[in-house]
Amino acid sequence: MIDTVAEHIAALKDEDWAVREDAATALGLSRDTRAVVPLVALLKDSDRAVREAAMAALTAIGEASVMVLSACLQDSDLSVQESAAAILAKIADARVVDPLLAVLNSPSWIVRMHTARALGQIGDASVVKPLVLLLQDTVKAVRTDTGEALARIGAAAVPILLESLKHEEWLVRLHAVEALGKIRSPDAVEPLLYVLFNDRDAAVREDAARSLGEIGDSRAVEFLMTAMAEPGLRPLAIEALGRIGDRRAVPALISVVNGTSQPVDSRPLHGCGDRWDQEMFAMEAAVKALAQIRDESAIPTLVAALQNTVVRAEAAAALAAFGTRAIPFLLEVLKKERDENILFYAKDALTQVGWRPGRI
Repeated sequence: MIDTVAEHIAALKDEDWAVREDAATALGLSRDTRAVVPLVALLKDSDRAVREAAMAALTAIGEASVMVLSACLQDSDLSVQESAAAILAKIADARVVDPLLAVLNSPSWIVRMHTARALGQIGDASVVKPLVLLLQDTVKAVRTDTGEALARIGAAAVPILLESLKHEEWLVRLHAVEALGKIRSPDAVEPLLYVLFNDRDAAVREDAARSLGEIGDSRAVEFLMTAMAEPGLRPLAIEALGRIGDRRAVPALISVVNGTSQPVDSRPLHGCGDRWDQEMFAMEAAVKALAQIRDESAIPTLVAALQNTVVRAEAAAALAAFGTRAIPFLLEVLKKERDENILFYAKDALTQVGWRPGRI
């Protein structure tokens, strides 16, 4: 019987890069463990397509590749380290936690990024402290992936992330806030509320509003309504209120859509004329938030918002979110309205909720 795996392994040394690439691909499909070492050698191939085929094959082989790849993390060739870390990030085998921790401070940001991803996928609580240090990395991609990794680890990361909210470096605080929002721990609500009103960096405070919305705890509602008074936080606080979905926010959101609670210091948007200012973002956010909460008392406000070109499309979409409850209000628009654009959006909303003339 012909040993096709052996033939493909031999073809990995062919002079033609296309032959080497096809052989690596075939070995990945075979998932034969004999191919691991020859495929690892291909990580140094001069052709990028061949290297990528070898990486895909080793990923497909999976568990049997892990220990050989872990040794590659110490290879003198940084590109081999990068490839090994990228594969291990996908396989996520707990046996390589220690080898991954050993390269967490690699001179290659690509190694650091993939290592953070791998540790997050593995989810071992013991890696939280070392990972938090990477929130200070000079490369944004590393910081972002580290935050994602901590979020994947979940509850075990919460205590250290809460401590990181006090870090002197604003980027550490920023990514800690983001990770806490993704974990959605109720324990983070009060610390995030403190950050919302007290952090010295605007970006951190803005992310605190986002994260409170992600967590979705109603304890934040009153505080977010207070934060709406600050122009920089206003749209984000409104979005968070929509995500939380507490009906207590409805009157405040209606006042934003009606334009009765606009901050005095809302600034005009340059190049858009005096008619347009920052409040248009708040109004759009408020319309969307009302669609998420779906309190029927908001329907007349949303119908009236069809008159406003700034939020007309959003208002129509919000009315559609109410389903059949919005139909009587939209039919009144069809009876009384003469503006073709408004009629277009009203009809579109009716279509989305399943209304057909003579049928409902």
